[in-house]
Order: sequence, then structure tokens, then C-alpha cells
Amino acid sequence: MQLTALKTLGDLKSNSYISKSIKDELRDNLIHNLKKDKSSFEGIFGYEHTVIPQLEQAILSKHNINLLGLRGQAKTRIARQLLNLLDEYIPVVEGSEINDDPFHPISLYAKELIEEKGDDTPISWLHRSERFAEKLATPDVTVADLIGDIDPIKAANLKLSYADQRVIHYGMIPRANRCIFVINELPDLQARIQVALFNILQEGDVQIRGFNLRLALDLQFVFTANPEDYTNRGSIVTPLKDRIGSQILTHYPKDIEIAKQITKQEAQLSDFKKENIIVPDLARTLLEQISIEARQSHYVDSKSGVSARLSITAFENLMSTAERRVLVNGDSKTCLRLSDFNGIIPAITGKVELVYEGEEEGAEFVAQQLIEAAILNLYPKYFPEIKKLEKQDEDQSYDKVLNWFMKNDDVQFFEDDSNAEYESALNKIKPLEEMLNEYVSNYDKAEKYFWMEFILWGLSVHKKLDRNQVDTQLNFGDSFGSFIKGL
Repeated sequence: MQLTALKTLGDLKSNSYISKSIKDELRDNLIHNLKKDKSSFEGIFGYEHTVIPQLEQAILSKHNINLLGLRGQAKTRIARQLLNLLDEYIPVVEGSEINDDPFHPISLYAKELIEEKGDDTPISWLHRSERFAEKLATPDVTVADLIGDIDPIKAANLKLSYADQRVIHYGMIPRANRCIFVINELPDLQARIQVALFNILQEGDVQIRGFNLRLALDLQFVFTANPEDYTNRGSIVTPLKDRIGSQILTHYPKDIEIAKQITKQEAQLSDFKKENIIVPDLARTLLEQISIEARQSHYVDSKSGVSARLSITAFENLMSTAERRVLVNGDSKTCLRLSDFNGIIPAITGKVELVYEGEEEGAEFVAQQLIEAAILNLYPKYFPEIKKLEKQDEDQSYDKVLNWFMKNDDVQFFEDDSNAEYESALNKIKPLEEMLNEYVSNYDKAEKYFWMEFILWGLSVHKKLDRNQVDTQLNFGDSFGSFIKGL
């Protein structure tokens, strides 16, 4: 028999239904998943040995939780996934504003209804998807918003005295009874509002105006906070921190492969992009390296952090740059190009907080520097370090490329070049493919031209080739060409 077919308190009793607190629900369902070796937090990468074990320990301890970390570290995503650990349905007293448990009513309404109707008290069923409440802490949040206040209109309509509990309008927290309640960016909540949470966390007391209500609220609190906020806007008051059972530190991905998994999962791509744009693994690696460079850059405020959303939105922009080119040229398919990375600059400039030096240079300059730094650091992983090659007596592969540029004119690329035009420009540089085959033997042939362009960019960031960008035109040429020609 389905639980939702039960309609009264008597039906629950006759079917031996056992009521549980929300923390017991979370704990019992987590225990079941652990025994079955089932993941409780799908799609959360890089936290398998750090954050998730601590989170599971907090749930087993029946703690309220504070997730502390920089922006873009999946704090809110984790909080929302706790819903998966709740029972599918729970019974509530029908008509209750605060999801009263039929076996443990706490509101005056539910108590009077059960006293009047007994086992005939009607119940309704609350699905777990409806048991999540979230509030972004902003300076204008009031105690009335979170906890409640006296409603004069209700008092007038019902002709009740202000001393009657029925004139109370419950706030978000009482209405989230038996639910997961998330307060994002806790330090932004004014100190006097944080004080109002003390008794709710510890004893379940709710104080509204002149009423001292003993409402045994059943809640799982999850708070999120950014350590940067502790100094910029506010702080978590010490007595409130004392009442939060577990504080868990989140972090950015610890290696590029994890970061690539996150970006691939989160990026919103159309079917057209998935089917018609080839994405070299090197392009994905380079994209994540840009985020790493941003977190280490002296132009970027490290305390603010660089969100994982930088890589996600940058990848979406990168794919859209290639898509636009396909649409303009009427090509059926295309492979990403390294020059397409110019298209991610708007995604970078909106995602990094610059220090004074960065502001002086300008956001676009910093974004371009991050792209070049990523290429500079990745290049030696695939091709020999140029400084080591310079110590050799015989000509190396890269020397052949440089010699070609000394004898030939600059190679030009345009943003909207068709596949044929782009490949033709790279095929002119005969030593490029030779160098690629010498050092990278297992590349996908469909990605050949991306690798060839990567070689050119690598030589340019090592100051061996000249690279100039003018509007939509990109030129590669001999570093000393302009000097020799007297230009």
C-alpha cells in the first residue's frame, strides 16, 4: 500500500507509521547509502576525500552545517543535494502553516484540530522536493522575515486580541518546519538578526513580539559563507558559530582533470555545438589552466577567489565563437582553434576581481595575459623547453619553424576564416607538422590544426615569434622581421 493513500491520523496509526525528525531522516538514509556503497552527492567532483566525508560525518552527528569557502566552490549545490537524503513523503496536518507532524503537533491550529477530531484528523503528504527553503542573506532582511510578526490585518479580520497566538504571521523559518533551511552568505546577515537565530538553533524557541512560543521546530540548517566577507561586509557572531555543529571548508579543484569534469558537466551547450564542433582535449586543459593562472596572478585578488563559473562560462563562449564561424561560413563542422580563445575574454573580465595593479592595466589586458600565461606553462609539457633546445648545436624542430618565418612573409588568420582558409594558412608552414609529429605522436587527426596553432602560440609567448592582433586579424611573423626590413 502506498503511504500517500493514507488520509487520516487513524490511518497512520493503524499502519504503524513511525514519525522521524528531519535529522534522523538524513542520518538513516545516509547510513543506507553508505552500506550500499551508493553516492549521496552525485555530480560533485574533487570532494570525494575531503568535503564529502566531513559532510557525511556531520549528518551522522545530526549537526547543523556551515559550508565555508570562496565563491564557485559548489556550496549551494551541496546544500540542495541534501534533499536526496530525505524520505520521499512525510505526513502533515492538513491546513497547517508550519507542516505540523500529526504525532507531534506544535502549532495551536494543529493541536486544536487533533483535540477536536482525534483519529479523524485529515492529513496531507509533503514531497521532499517541497522541503527546501533558501534565503539569501541581505542587509535588509528582518526578524519578521525570518521568524514572524503580529499581523494586524489578521487580527482585525478575525476580531482577535493581539494577545491571541492566532494573530501571528509566521516567517520563513517556522514555515520551513521539518525542512532543510539554507541561509546563503551568512556574514551579510546583520548581527542583530543573527542573534535571533540563537534559540532556534539550540532550544527551538521562537520569540515573536510579546509571545514566547515553545515551538519545537524540526529543522536542518545549512549556512554558506565566504571568508572574504568576514572583513568586507560583516562576520558571523561568535555565539552563533558556537551553535553550528560542523563547519566544513570547501576548496577549488586540486587538479586539471577534475576541473575539466566539472566544466563538461555544467556547461550548457546546444545539440548543434555538441554535434558540429570538435573539442580537443588540449583545449579543455588550456581552458582550466587559465583559471589556475587567474588564482595565482598578482593582478587578481586572491582573497576574492576565482569561481569555477569562469571556466564554465568561458567554455560556453569558446564554443559559441566556433559556432558563429560555422554559421558565417556555411561549413558543416569545425574544430576549435586557439585563436577562438580571444572569444572568452568577456567571460574572464566579468569573473575576476582585480587588485590595484590589475585595474591600472585594464581587465582585457589581464585576461589576455592569463591566456598567454596558460600557454606558457602548458607548452613545455608537450614540447621541449626552448631554453634547453638553445643549448644544442644542431638545428632543432623549432629552429626549422623559425627559419621558415625568416624566409617567408607573415602568416595571417582572420576570425571568420573558413576551415579551408585556416588549414591552408597553417599548411604553408611546412615544418609545423614535422615538429608536431616528432613530439606528439598520439593526437587525433581531426585536432591536428589546433596543435599546429598551439605551436605557433607557444613560440610567440616564448618571444621567438612575433604575434600581432589587429581587430579580427591575427599575424604571426619573424621576431626580427620588422627590424631587418626597417619598419
